Amino acid sequence: MLVAGLCFSLMGACVKQGAADFGPTELVFWRSLFGLLLLLGMGARQFHAFTTPHWRLHLGRSLSGLISLWLYFFALAHLPLAIAVTLNYTSPLFLALILYVKGQTVAQSRLLLFLGMGFMGVVMLLHPHLQPDQWVYAGIGLLSGIGASISYYQIRSMGALGEPDWRIVLYFTGLSTIITGLFLPFQPHTTLTLHSVGLLISLGVFATFGQLSMTRAYRVGTTLVVANFAFATIVFSALFGVVLFHESPPWLSWVGMIVIILAGVGASLARSGAPPSETPAPEAGASEGGSGSSQG
Repeated sequence: MLVAGLCFSLMGACVKQGAADFGPTELVFWRSLFGLLLLLGMGARQFHAFTTPHWRLHLGRSLSGLISLWLYFFALAHLPLAIAVTLNYTSPLFLALILYVKGQTVAQSRLLLFLGMGFMGVVMLLHPHLQPDQWVYAGIGLLSGIGASISYYQIRSMGALGEPDWRIVLYFTGLSTIITGLFLPFQPHTTLTLHSVGLLISLGVFATFGQLSMTRAYRVGTTLVVANFAFATIVFSALFGVVLFHESPPWLSWVGMIVIILAGVGASLARSGAPPSETPAPEAGASEGGSGSSQG
């Protein structure tokens, strides 16, 4: 999950850098296309590895992931890097809320306390820093966190059914490439340069390896540990925002980030007594397409 956090923060930096020349739909397309090509190469040795009986689950996970990703890229283009990333990483709070609603968690009073704490952190993060025209983008960033929580819940469900990591990501990147590719002709034309091509390739590579690492962590790791280490992305992104983009959020925004991280850790602790259906699934498909040791 630490590898995923570093990769996702680098991906966010690439998106923010590329937003000057490309729209969110273009960025999602190129991010998905490069990831798809990489994953197809990983599974090319065994064609049957691409097939799955759980296509409905893949469809739901892919659509929720695509919507979340598109909203996230949109927020990254218009908000400071650390704030956009933090809003997306409210997903563990929403994941805890999903488990609470479904009755798949214990210590529910403590869970609600941490959820309230997390959303107070969101208010602290946003209120002193954003301009009036940025609040819409903040709402978009928060929606991306909701979409990501739904996607993570579906990843856990597919992991319990034995779906290999790389195939979960393959279907996601494939559907994302197709859908955004259909919209691509309607986007303003952007002339590709050597610099922009390198930026797009970097975006795809960081996103794919981050996605693989994240999927593996959620599927075979201890949910409590994984959910807590996911917040490393906020730390990495805050550092990149200061160093690369010279961003300096006010002190109350930094406090809000810390509160959100602590609330996410607390929410994970509060639901740590989840029933057996929420325990990590055994590693599946380790020999399919050589995926078992290189992705998640």
